[in-house]
Amino acid sequence: MTTYSRESTNVRVELQFLRNLGNYESLRVSIGVEDYVREGESVDDATDRVYDFVEKKVVEKVSEIEKELKNG
Repeated sequence: MTTYSRESTNVRVELQFLRNLGNYESLRVSIGVEDYVREGESVDDATDRVYDFVEKKVVEKVSEIEKELKNG
């Protein structure tokens, strides 16, 4: 397993969610995070960690916005 120092390697994940709301309206949520590879962590592990965080945030924010739209 290759490991990288904090200063040498970053990983970035950006996810977008797009939902058609009808009537020519849509909801788009885009969240991206860049972080460094932690000591003892592989690039793949860092990517998975950041991806999991971003995915969770996208789902969380989409749910919040959909609730707000529902409650108008």
